[in-house]
Amino acid sequence: MAELIPAPTRIPVPGGKVIDEYVGRVTTGTESVSVAHMVAPGGWSEPAQKPEFDEITVVLRGTVLVEVDGEEGGTTLRVPAGQAVLTRAGERVRYSTGEEETEYVAVCLPAFGPDLAHRDPEDAE
Repeated sequence: MAELIPAPTRIPVPGGKVIDEYVGRVTTGTESVSVAHMVAPGGWSEPAQKPEFDEITVVLRGTVLVEVDGEEGGTTLRVPAGQAVLTRAGERVRYSTGEEETEYVAVCLPAFGPDLAHRDPEDAE
């Protein structure tokens, strides 16, 4: 049956980033997928992680930088407004923003959960 989601749940995180979850473990109890709208300040970054979920990031405004570890030492993808990036479960990635405030939507399959992100402990706050 269809379910109206009247408002997202604001997920508190450090560093000035705002996460509003529309669908996921917190708002709807959905474990198969999560959809969140995010706004991060310019120069924001989070610890590297090796998540157990695929993540699709659609950039609406600003630029998301995605550091991806690979066989050849890794690369950084610049994802400007109007573009998206798909990272795969098991890849070590680190997200940050360019100099300007950045707005984006993240879709995680299965749904995001802090215990599934496997963030690097040396960077964790």
